[in-house]
Amino acid sequence: MEKTMHLASQYLAAAGISFVEKKADDSHTNLGWSIDKQQLETHPLSANGDILALNYTTFSLEWISPKNNASFLLKGKTHQQVLKWLTSSTDTILGKKYTYDFHYELPYSIDDSFIFELDRPRLKRLATLRTLAQSSLEKTLKETGLESSIRVWPHHFDSGAYANLADTITVGLGLAIPDDVVREHYFYISGYKSNDGIDTSKFDSLSIGEWKNDGFKGAVLPASKVMQSEVFQFFKEAINTYQN
Repeated sequence: MEKTMHLASQYLAAAGISFVEKKADDSHTNLGWSIDKQQLETHPLSANGDILALNYTTFSLEWISPKNNASFLLKGKTHQQVLKWLTSSTDTILGKKYTYDFHYELPYSIDDSFIFELDRPRLKRLATLRTLAQSSLEKTLKETGLESSIRVWPHHFDSGAYANLADTITVGLGLAIPDDVVREHYFYISGYKSNDGIDTSKFDSLSIGEWKNDGFKGAVLPASKVMQSEVFQFFKEAINTYQN
């Protein structure tokens, strides 16, 4: 389901690329996570506030529009069928042409015959992880006084925030999908000084999570069986280390 939802999120990213003003940092492509609705959402795609969403509860694409809501269940549908619906519904709701085209590459590909399969328990777990990430990041930013938006970046599919600690020090923190750093979903934080990764080799150990310094320079915490209080503790300890 991780791959399935990563691929499905690209329909939203493509909408951002098609209809949102381009930003140098690619932020026009990123997505928000709604805890209440359990869904990924694009930036507003029109002056009317039209939004395209990927709902984890119903496993569907949904238009949230003041004019004409519409939804499309993904289970059993092909990529080609999804694009046909998006093209038609976008024309109806926005009066514009939807284009499925990217300036970045994913670690896997999709073709017209790709079928969206559903593992509901796994999808529920993925939604729970997104909610845990969103709530933990919100608490961390509030308690530390840092300022950042919290967005899901469709290229790497991480939930992330990026904040300034000092004039030359910044931190990126969030939830990452399984990769070469950790083979399961994990929380991460990394510090930068003048855009260079900060060496962590001499940092004191964290009470939860661990520092990495080979390739990825920062701290990681596997996401399985952790609570918001533990994620917050992990982020706060690491932030304090970077500040000191």
